Amino acid sequence: MAMNSEEYVASLVKKAKAAQEIAEGFTQEKVDELTCAVAYALTKPEVALKFGEMLVAESHMGVAKDKQAKMYGKIKGAYFQMKNGKSVGLCDVDEKMGMEKYAKSIGVIGAIIPVTNGEATPVVKSIMALKTRNAIILAPHPKARKVNLEITNAIREVLVKFDAPADLVQAIEPEYVSVETSQALMKQVDFILATGGTPMVRQAYSSGNPAIGVGTGNVVSMIDGTTDLDKVAEMIVRSKTFDNATSCSTENNIIVFEDCYDKFMEAMAKAGGYLIKENTEDKAKMLKTLWPASPANHDLNRAIVAQPAAYIAEQAGVKVPEGTKMIMVEENGGYGNEFPFTGEKLSPISGVRKCKDFEDGVQKMMNILNYQGKGHSCGIHTSIKERVTALGERIPVTKVCVNQPQSLTNSGSWTCGFPISMTLGCGTWGHNSISHNATWKDLLNFTYVSRPIPSFQPKDEDLFDAKVVAKVNA
Repeated sequence: MAMNSEEYVASLVKKAKAAQEIAEGFTQEKVDELTCAVAYALTKPEVALKFGEMLVAESHMGVAKDKQAKMYGKIKGAYFQMKNGKSVGLCDVDEKMGMEKYAKSIGVIGAIIPVTNGEATPVVKSIMALKTRNAIILAPHPKARKVNLEITNAIREVLVKFDAPADLVQAIEPEYVSVETSQALMKQVDFILATGGTPMVRQAYSSGNPAIGVGTGNVVSMIDGTTDLDKVAEMIVRSKTFDNATSCSTENNIIVFEDCYDKFMEAMAKAGGYLIKENTEDKAKMLKTLWPASPANHDLNRAIVAQPAAYIAEQAGVKVPEGTKMIMVEENGGYGNEFPFTGEKLSPISGVRKCKDFEDGVQKMMNILNYQGKGHSCGIHTSIKERVTALGERIPVTKVCVNQPQSLTNSGSWTCGFPISMTLGCGTWGHNSISHNATWKDLLNFTYVSRPIPSFQPKDEDLFDAKVVAKVNA
C-alpha cells in the first residue's frame, strides 16, 4: 500500500468534505432528484440481479434471486419513505408554540456494511445520505469488497449524470479493506452508521464519534396453535430460508405450545422442515458442525453461514429427506453457551422447544433473549389479542411481529408498519443508541427557532392534583 490506513481514510474524508460542502447548497428538489435517480438505477432488474450474483460469487453466501428481491424491497421501500419528506431547510412549523424546525446535514458519514446484506445496504445507506445532503464512505466486509466497489461506482455514475459530486458516495477500495481501515474511518468521520457484527458495532460506539449501531439478532417466535398451522409453517419456512438466512432477523428459536406441537411439526414437514429430536446422535453432529469448539467456546462455524439446510446436514453427516428447506433442532434443556442452539445460527436452522402454556412460553422467550438477542425482535402466531399485548408490555425487544414471517417483516416491508431499513436499532437492551429501525431522519441535525407566544403557565391549583398535594402536606 502506498498509504497506511489512517492516511488513506484521511484522503477519502477530505474528498467527501469537499463534496459535502457543495451538497450543502442543494435544494430539496435536487436531493429528491438524486435519491430518485439512484433508487431507480440500482433496482433495475438486470442491475439488481447482477449485484446479487456478484455477492454470492464473492461471499459464497445466500441466494442471488433473493438478493435481487431484497434490493427491490429495501431500496424501493427506503426511497418511498423519504420521497415526500422534508430534509432541507424549514421542515416543520408549530404556530401555536411559535416554533420552527430547520433540517441540517451532519457532514461525512462512515457506513459499516455487513457481508450478509452487502447488496442492498450500500444503496440504502447512500440514498439516506443523499436525502440529507451528507457525504458517505462505505466500508465493506472483506468478503464483499469487490461488489461494494462496483455498487459504489454505479451510484457515482448516476450522480455525475445529475451534476452532483461523485465523491458524495465513496467506497473503501478492495486493497485497503481491513479492520484497521474501518477503525480509522470511524475515528475520522462526523457520524457512524454501523450494521454488522457485534464487535464492529461496539467499536463504532467506542470510536469517540456519534454512532448508530445494531444489536445481536436472535429472534424468538411463539406458536400457540390458535391460527392455521399450515400457514404458520409456510411463513416460518419462507422467512428462515430467504437468502439462506443471511439476515439476523430470522426465527432462530421457535417456542411451541405442547398441545399443538405434533400438529405443528406435521405442518412444518409438509412445508420442507425437518426435525432433529432431543438427545440424538444427529443433534450432537449438528452441534459439532455449527460450533466446532463447543463447549470451550460458542464461535459459529463461518463455513455454514447462509448455506442451504441440506448442505449443512451433509457436512454434519445427518441424513435429511429430499426437499428439506430448513432444519429444527429440539432444545428443551437449558440456555447459554452449553446449549448453543439457544443462540443465533445465521443459517436455515432453528432451535425449537415446547412450552406448557403462555406464561411458560414467555419465560422461555425471556431466558433465550437474556442469553442472546435482547432488544431485537420477537413474534407470536396467535388469535388471542391479550397475548400480543402481554408481549408488547413485557418482552425487552423493540419489535413484536404478529402472525408474520420475521425476516420479511421486522426490518420493514410493504405489508407492515415497521420502517424499511437495513439498520435495526435494539435500544439499550441491545447496547444501541436507538430503539427503532434507522431511516434518513436519523442522519439530520435540527435547528429550532422560537418566537414569543402568550404565556401558557397554569395556576398551581390547575397544575397539581389536589389529592396528591393534600397527602404531601399531611
